Amino acid sequence: MHRSFRTPLAALATSAAALSLAPMAQAQEVTIQYWQYFFEARVTAMEQLIENFEAANPNINVEMTHFPLADYRTRTAIAVPAGEGPDVVQLFYGWLNDYIDEGLIQPLPADRFSADMIQSEFFPMVNAMERDGAYYALPTAVRSLALFYNERILEDAGIEVPTTLDELVAASIAATERDGAGNVTRVGLTTGMTAQDHHWFREVLIRQFGGEPYLDNYETVNYDTDAGRAALDFYVGLQTQGATQSGFMDEPQAAFRSGRAAFHIDGSFRIGALEGERGLRWGVAELPSGPDGAQSNYASYWVNAITSSAEGPEYEASVLFMEYLTSPEAMEIWLEVVGELPARVAVGMTDEIANDEVFGPFVRGLEYAHTTIFADESAQRQVLVDMIERIQLQGMPPAESLSVAAAAEQAILDSYFAD
Repeated sequence: MHRSFRTPLAALATSAAALSLAPMAQAQEVTIQYWQYFFEARVTAMEQLIENFEAANPNINVEMTHFPLADYRTRTAIAVPAGEGPDVVQLFYGWLNDYIDEGLIQPLPADRFSADMIQSEFFPMVNAMERDGAYYALPTAVRSLALFYNERILEDAGIEVPTTLDELVAASIAATERDGAGNVTRVGLTTGMTAQDHHWFREVLIRQFGGEPYLDNYETVNYDTDAGRAALDFYVGLQTQGATQSGFMDEPQAAFRSGRAAFHIDGSFRIGALEGERGLRWGVAELPSGPDGAQSNYASYWVNAITSSAEGPEYEASVLFMEYLTSPEAMEIWLEVVGELPARVAVGMTDEIANDEVFGPFVRGLEYAHTTIFADESAQRQVLVDMIERIQLQGMPPAESLSVAAAAEQAILDSYFAD
C-alpha cells in the first residue's frame, strides 16, 4: 500500500530551507557528515531528504554513514571526541543524557530553534529534549505502539481482532500451531523484552492494571506494587497459557514478517518494512485495553542533534540541515517512507492521517501515550530483560524477580540523579 499525505505547509519547507541559505550563497562548498543506525526504511527516507536538501542548498554536500544498531553508540562515542565522527547525528531520545554528559552534542541555537516554537509546534513529548533551558535535539517523527495482526491467519482461524487483553490471550492461544511433537510452528503473539515489550510492560500493562510505573518525574520506581505484580503475572502468563513462546524465531518482528505469528506489538516505524513484505497481508489495531477498559500507550522518537565537533562552516551547514530535517516537508516524506508520525502537531494530527486504516491506530494511541524519561535507557531495559530471565531460566517467583528489578532500576536512577 502507498500513501501520500501533503499539506500546504509542505510547500513552504523547501523554500524556507533555500532562503535560510541566502547569506551563504557565495560561500565555498561545505561537506558535512550525517550518521544514523541502519534500518532500511530510515536510510531510504534519509537519502530522499539529503537529495532534496542538497538541491535547495547547492554548496552543501551531506555524506551519510550508517552502522548496525549494536555498534552505533560505541562508534559515535569514540569518533566524535576524536573529531572523526559526524556533524549531525541521530540518537534515541532515551540516550540524550548520556550524549550530553559525554560531551558528544551541543545545544541547538536558540535563535533558530526557539523554545516557544518547539513548545507550540511539536508534540509535548519533545520537551524532554530540553536541559538547563536549552534544547539539544529534535525529531523528524514520533511513534507509538499498536497491535499488528496477520489477516490471513485470523481469517483461517475465524478469529476477530482483539480489543481487550483477555481477547488477546484467547485469540493468541487459538492462533498458535504445533507440530506432532508439540513444538510451536506458529506463535499467537510475539514477545520479547529486548524488542518493544519492555515499553509495553512499563508504560502500558502496569498502568492498565491500575499502577503508575514511576513517580517524581521518573526519578522513583513505583512498580513493585500490586499493580506491577498483576501486570507481570499477565505477561508471564502469556507463555504459561500457550499464547506465546519467548524467543520464537529469535526476533519477534522476524516471526511476524515471515507469516509465523498472528499478532505482534510494535512501533509505527515497522510499517515501511511490512509494506514491502511480499505475500504478507496485515492490519493494525490500537493496543488492547486493560481489565477495566483502561487504554495506555508508549510514545518515543529518534532525534537528530549537532555534535560538539561541528564548527565554522560545518556548524552553520549543520544548523541548516537540522532546520530541513524538522520541516513539514521532511516529516511528510518520513511518514510515507518509514511510517513514523510527523513530530509537528499541525502535520501529524490531520483528519486524513487520523482516519487512515494503518496510521490511524498509532495517531489515536498518541492521545493517551506516555513517554518514559530515561536516565540510562539501555541499562533500564536490561533490568526488565533480566527480570524475565530470572523467572524463565532460574525459576524465581515473579513477585520476587519484580522486587529485584525495581531495586536494580532504582539504583540506576539514584546514581544518575545524585550527580
